[in-house]
Amino acid sequence: MKKALISMSVILIMLSAVSCQKHRQYTMKKDYVDKPAHGDMFISAFPTDLITLNPILAEDYYSLTVINLIFNVLIKYDKDFNVVGDLAKKWVISPDGKTITFYLKKGVKWQDGAEFTAEDVKFTYDKFMDPKVINVYSSYFKPVDKVEAIDKYTVKVFYKMPFAPVLDTWTWVYILPKHLLQDKEFRTAGFNRKPIGTGPYKLKEWDTAQKVVLTANKDYFDGEPYISGYTFMIIPEQSAQFMNLEAGNIDDMLISPDIYFTKAATKEFEQNFNKYNYSGFGYYFIGYNETNPLFADKKVRQALSYAVNINEIINGTRRQGLAKIITGPFLTESWAYDTKVRGYGYNPEKALKLLAEEGWKREKDGFLYKNGKKFAFTLLVSQGYNEVLQTATIIQQQLAKLGIEAEVRVLAFNVLWGEYVDKQKFDAVLTAWIITIDPDYNYNIWHSATAGNSEFNIVSYKNPEVDRLFEQGRITCNKNKRTAIYHKIHELIAEDCPYTFLYEWETLEAASKRFHGMAPGPAGIWYNFTKWYVPAEIQKYKAAQ
Repeated sequence: MKKALISMSVILIMLSAVSCQKHRQYTMKKDYVDKPAHGDMFISAFPTDLITLNPILAEDYYSLTVINLIFNVLIKYDKDFNVVGDLAKKWVISPDGKTITFYLKKGVKWQDGAEFTAEDVKFTYDKFMDPKVINVYSSYFKPVDKVEAIDKYTVKVFYKMPFAPVLDTWTWVYILPKHLLQDKEFRTAGFNRKPIGTGPYKLKEWDTAQKVVLTANKDYFDGEPYISGYTFMIIPEQSAQFMNLEAGNIDDMLISPDIYFTKAATKEFEQNFNKYNYSGFGYYFIGYNETNPLFADKKVRQALSYAVNINEIINGTRRQGLAKIITGPFLTESWAYDTKVRGYGYNPEKALKLLAEEGWKREKDGFLYKNGKKFAFTLLVSQGYNEVLQTATIIQQQLAKLGIEAEVRVLAFNVLWGEYVDKQKFDAVLTAWIITIDPDYNYNIWHSATAGNSEFNIVSYKNPEVDRLFEQGRITCNKNKRTAIYHKIHELIAEDCPYTFLYEWETLEAASKRFHGMAPGPAGIWYNFTKWYVPAEIQKYKAAQ
């Protein structure tokens, strides 16, 4: 781990002790006019540094969180997951379902003053599909035949056949500026650390392993954001983040259930902070690298799933009601999720029976052996959240009861993915996916074409029937038929057990009460950040103006 990460954490902990009293002195006036006003700054925390700010190259949650503030998409989801315009003012899908035409908003400017046009949209698509620009998203555009800039403000996308998730796909395609990147080496361009977007915030500073500072784009086409600045502090440990939250050094953080129900449940804390609870839109899992001979047979993977007591994990790390056990790759509230698929459940006897069938026997030292080799592997987890490490520890203890040795190794997020997962230099990994509304997003996670290519099929899962069904699902527009297709995919993946599927989670978050304008909904709280504000009389960071 970089020393800079450690030093920033230590500095902020020291600052928290000094500024705690100062924070108590900052008391919001009880009598003020609750009226939107420009100014103030929002300070949040990340447990790890960013990897890139180029949307096509970014794969991690933290980079994409910042990208979302700098760039725009053509269309997006609103509070209730309705598709609404962003850079596009309207769109028309042809009756045969093979083309979609986007009509762009006029007068939108890149943050350097250049005009946004249809050429930027076509350039972005071309870069996704450029064989020199290796990225994890290109497979989502395989059904596209071509993209044309019809005129300055009209883009037409031609598909080889009707493409069911057409709208969902374009909700996460951030548009890039052609005039700044067309003559650059894409993967190494300085743009990737100093991007120019059309979005509500501009990058002011990216101090590696320290902080990322954004300032409001006063010329933003949808209106200047009320909050004048947004800073992400890199604070690796959640306990250090919470100390800084209480001390007033940061305004927001994701909090663990144990903090949520203890330290964040005091009267003093709730006087200063709002707490939010909303869907995390993802799930935790243990992924088994199928290129490792230890996990090549599905009976072994099934045995490991029988060996894990998920209820014990939820009770120990999340509490009941803050997580749902899942049995497959789709969210439980999705029409793609098949409720008839039974999970493995906790059954250590069944686990041992399956392992015995594969030649694993317990020896005198209590461990399982096969051909003289102990059943042992390393389970990788990401640094930063106590809940993940607690989960890994519980799993380690549960497996030890059966004679399986799992060494838990904690790594910084960017190291975990960049040096181990992407390069398939791992045995097993405990991590999570955040997925979009349409089940086709799972294509890149499970299709064999994306195995072993630094893409999202991190465990090298391969099943020809699952491939065929995913290919069929994206060209089938009848929802009932699509439902049957994805239910079958659910059944097959559950049987193959490339993951031990654990649970969906509820996101728990705390934010300073001086910020107004949050309107929690099915999509969470962040969909309308540009409309958040701090009334002028209670603004804290006047310098941000």
